[in-house]
Parts: sequence; structure tokens; C-alpha cells
Amino acid sequence: MINLQNLTVKQLRKVVAIKERMERLEAKLASLSGGDAPATPVVHRRRRRRRRMSAAAKARIAAAQRARWAKVKGRAAAPKKEVKKKRKVSAATKARLAAIAKARWAKVKAAGKSAL
Repeated sequence: MINLQNLTVKQLRKVVAIKERMERLEAKLASLSGGDAPATPVVHRRRRRRRRMSAAAKARIAAAQRARWAKVKGRAAAPKKEVKKKRKVSAATKARLAAIAKARWAKVKAAGKSAL
């Protein structure tokens, strides 16, 4: 005998479905052999209709799943990283740096070298 207290809801539903199937088969067997009907009545349940999903819903779900897989696999999926803008140097700063470089090279050439 099965201990019903330790079963999950899913397992209990499975047990009930199998039990109902056994009762239906016993009723068929009894009707074929001409015997009496089983003591417990057979309950006929209405079948549930399957829910239909719209194409838009399928597309949303598929896109979300692709994004999840891309995240798992390490690919950039949805938001792209911001590109840092290059800093601009003013004309005055460029002129000052050029003057410093010219002075440095003049000093090197005066010493008779060709490299710093």
C-alpha cells in the first residue's frame, strides 16, 4: 500500500489518474465479460481545452529567452556599453605643449644627440 502522506501534489494527481484509469478498465472488462458493473461509479471528466498563444506573445517569449542565453554565454545582448567621448585639448594647450617639445628637442640637438 502506498503511503499518501509522503507524496507531493504532482505524485498524488498521478496516483488519482492511474486509479481512475484502472476503474475505467475494470468497468470495460466487466461489460465485456457480462459481469456486474464495478461498485464505484466511473467519473468522466471534461477535457480541458488547450490555450492558444498569439504570435506576438511567442515572439516576446522567444526574444526574452534569446537574451537570457546571450547573457549566460557572455555575449552582449540588450543594452550596449556607452562609448567614452575623447577629451579635446584647447588650441592654447596644444601650442604650449608644442613649445615644450621644441625646447626639449633643441636641448637634445645642442648636446649632439639624435635621440632623447
